[in-house]
Amino acid sequence: MNLLPKSSKEFGSVDYWEKFFQLRGKKAFEWYGSYLELCGVLHKYIKPREKVLMIGCGNSELSEQLYDVGYQDIVNIDISEVVIKQMKEHNASRRPQMSFVKMDMMQMEFPDASFQVVLDKGTLDAVLTDEEEKTLQQVDRMLAEVGRVLQVGGRYLCISLAQAHVLKKAVGHFSREGWMVRVHQVANSQDQVTDAEHRFSLPVFAFIMTKFRPVPGSAVQIFELCPQEQGKPMRLASAEQLAEAVLERQQYAWLCSQLRHKSRLGDVSLDLCDGDTGEPRYTLHVVDSPTVKPSRDNHFAIFIIPQGRETEWLFSTEEGRKQLAASAGFRRLVTVALHRGQQYEGMDSIQAELSARVMELAPAEIPAQQKVPFLSVGGDIGIRTVQHQACSPLSGDYVIEDVQGDDKHFFRRLIFLSNRNVVQSEARLLKDVSHRAQKKRKKDRKKQQPAGSLDVFSAAPQQNIDKSYLCCEHHKAMIAGLALLRNPELLSETPLALLVVGLGGGSLPLFVHDHFPKSHVDAVEIDPSMLEVATQWFGFSQSDRMQVHIADGLDYVTSLAHGGEAQPHYDVIMFDVDSKDPTLGMSCPPPAFVDHAFLQNVKSILTTEGVFILNLVCRDLGLKNSVLTRLKAVFPLLYVRRIEGEVNEILFCQLHPNQKLATPELLEVAQTLERTLRQPGSNWDDTYVLSEMLKTVTIV
Repeated sequence: MNLLPKSSKEFGSVDYWEKFFQLRGKKAFEWYGSYLELCGVLHKYIKPREKVLMIGCGNSELSEQLYDVGYQDIVNIDISEVVIKQMKEHNASRRPQMSFVKMDMMQMEFPDASFQVVLDKGTLDAVLTDEEEKTLQQVDRMLAEVGRVLQVGGRYLCISLAQAHVLKKAVGHFSREGWMVRVHQVANSQDQVTDAEHRFSLPVFAFIMTKFRPVPGSAVQIFELCPQEQGKPMRLASAEQLAEAVLERQQYAWLCSQLRHKSRLGDVSLDLCDGDTGEPRYTLHVVDSPTVKPSRDNHFAIFIIPQGRETEWLFSTEEGRKQLAASAGFRRLVTVALHRGQQYEGMDSIQAELSARVMELAPAEIPAQQKVPFLSVGGDIGIRTVQHQACSPLSGDYVIEDVQGDDKHFFRRLIFLSNRNVVQSEARLLKDVSHRAQKKRKKDRKKQQPAGSLDVFSAAPQQNIDKSYLCCEHHKAMIAGLALLRNPELLSETPLALLVVGLGGGSLPLFVHDHFPKSHVDAVEIDPSMLEVATQWFGFSQSDRMQVHIADGLDYVTSLAHGGEAQPHYDVIMFDVDSKDPTLGMSCPPPAFVDHAFLQNVKSILTTEGVFILNLVCRDLGLKNSVLTRLKAVFPLLYVRRIEGEVNEILFCQLHPNQKLATPELLEVAQTLERTLRQPGSNWDDTYVLSEMLKTVTIV
């Protein structure tokens, strides 16, 4: 027996509802959930002694159940004579104070201000089936009647799926009347569909429209959202923002429904936001591993990424997360990244906060009552201390933060918030700060801060930076490229001239300056804010052998190339400069830096036996091949060193093919250079083996 209408328009038809209730009989039909699902929000907004009008009551048991728990002053109306007769017969002796009246809600016969609550369970949705003029006029009459029969301070409580056109109409109508508008999410999605009853995969909402006394000339509008049953209301600036917030929750419910019944949806990610501020608090990635053999205990797990480690390949890339899920041995793994600027007490509090929410992402086959494990590295949530936050006119918002690595060392990082999962610069701290000391500093500082502000701590001294340690693998490879110069055993005493385009935190030029004592380094940086960052936070300083030029690298190189006989010649030119355009398939360097004409300029300022070293980050294979072709046209000898686990590739470019070295020769010159640099008192990092950096180099 199919009770669904042939089209949505039939929901507004008297004949349809008469036939519906004749066919259905006396069995209750519950739109949008049962009393148990809705009672939380109903009891929150309806007081037992208030007079309640339920419009479009149908044969729902909702008003009966409210009556039975103490809400006894209830009037029910419906357009269907059949259902009103059924409900009168059913309730006459059991609930004598509750009345059922056949009445059109668009022309109600009650006096003005007769009720304190008008309750609507799906009726507005049934009437507002489209946005045609006739339909909108009917809805205007209905809502006007609701407003007329309500007392000042009364509430229109409408249970709805909050489809975009319904939300727009209801919110628009009552906000223009000066009413307070609140939307409350009240029930989880229902995903079963049967012939007899239509259940919905969208979440259910309650509109709570509170009637205020009109204030002449007042334009104040109040929009609020309660995303959880007992949650604190979140104030929104406009009806558009409210609609957007509701849509996000509908999309989340749809996603949960898909995840429950399907696997292998691809890389699924979502943000969970702070209920008070609306700011992202957790970023979740759902990873399925269908090749893992199922057992009772391996269906589902949660992995908390320690603070500061979300930028690592294993956690920040789809491929890395798949590897993590497979090695963990779970068929579905949800990774959870913790956001900077949020406070976390520890693993137990995170588990308590997330337990209910992440279960919405669990697969359908997970056994009932099964405890879901929360995993992490070392069992803790890591340590992150925001040292400084500012905005650069060129690079945008950025933060300087100290994080604890997996070896318990602390590292200082520069992060651009426009690309918050990429570490722009990193340096290791010489002396670790204990977790206890950091917590004390945080507590002391928090006393002096306004509520909700970001925790920012006083700067650690520059001398805390370990200048001998290169954190970035691509920097290590770029330094190893100096072994391609002639006579590497003499480089520590050779007056090398180097040009480094892209300063960042200054680690790369600083390492060259400190380990090649006769060298002279020109560093070019377009953003003056980065020079301040490098100097204040990363231990960088200029000297007579190292100078920073604030300029566009393109302009600086071009100017040198056209300087005539006075143009300088560099033994080494290094490009480590990122693109500010996220739409490109190449994030380092900007495309203009590998244009043929510009590469000719680079060639003109490079010594005959010099080496041009370029950090290339390009995900577009066609674009990358084009870059390599252009480089090869200008620099006939081209080596490539791929950085394992990263997109970075380091290109070593030279002018003469007869300088080509086979792998054994590359390893030999690298070992020679390392022996030269490992002099007593040189403070060389023992974990840095130059020959390892060149072992996998290939020639293009």
